[in-house]
Amino acid sequence: MAQREVASEDTLRGIALHSGATVLFAIADTTSKYLSASLPVVEIQWIRYVLFFGLAILLARRLPLRALRPNNPKLQIARGLLVTGSSVLFVFGVRQMSMAEATTISFLSPLLITILSIPLLAEVVGIRRWGAVMVGMAGVLIVVRPGTSGFQPAAFWGMASSFCWALALIITRKISTSDQATTTLLWSSGIGAAALTFLAPLGWVWPSASQWGLVLMLGVLSSLGQWMVILAHRQAPASLLAPFSYSQLIWAIGAGFIVFGALPDHWTLVGAAVIVASGLYTAHRERVRGRERRAIRET
Repeated sequence: MAQREVASEDTLRGIALHSGATVLFAIADTTSKYLSASLPVVEIQWIRYVLFFGLAILLARRLPLRALRPNNPKLQIARGLLVTGSSVLFVFGVRQMSMAEATTISFLSPLLITILSIPLLAEVVGIRRWGAVMVGMAGVLIVVRPGTSGFQPAAFWGMASSFCWALALIITRKISTSDQATTTLLWSSGIGAAALTFLAPLGWVWPSASQWGLVLMLGVLSSLGQWMVILAHRQAPASLLAPFSYSQLIWAIGAGFIVFGALPDHWTLVGAAVIVASGLYTAHRERVRGRERRAIRET
């Protein structure tokens, strides 16, 4: 009984951490959109990643040096570049789209992971999960509306961002059993800071005092959110936490209305509902497959 209570407390703690991270991410994305109207996107992300790298160093300071050496440096470098690319591409998209539209398109990542897991992880995807992927893709088309007056080319930035993030998570699965989470955090932030250092001087605009404050807040919030996600996954399985990621859409809509006075149109809400339903079903199937795999190992 005591073990069950501890497990339940850990799960609830994981859900709380993950849900809290979505609030921080929504605020950080809104801040990025606001700043991108007056500052270069790469510059904003460079300052963010420098702060992110500083936090990672603080978290890693107690680990022995050998624990910070990844078993597969090439995959860590690839992950760092993909995560950075995803962040930069998202801001390029969100500066021309509403918060609700950009956030909804970002939910394409779980569907892409299902598709990419076949060639990259040799996973077998059943007809039900394929059906969920097709439904989710239809939801994206509802939001993007290609060929209509509501289509925005900026949606391609969002889709490219989702693709990079999906690849990064595939790599995360590959290295999760060989490298510690702090090691991955340190390398991803360090690679991102290094890559953006070469690009930031191009078109640099010196921020005002208020802009510096917002950029620093952005870096702190996004870094804290990343760490909360890592802590959440230590407390609860990913398949259980995945559905709570969609709460970010609620915070994004609220932040978009408060800061920009924008509300999503009905097509965006319909498409978001379709994508969320598809993602929830995919997460459910992942939990079912996880139980099946554990049952096979125990026999």
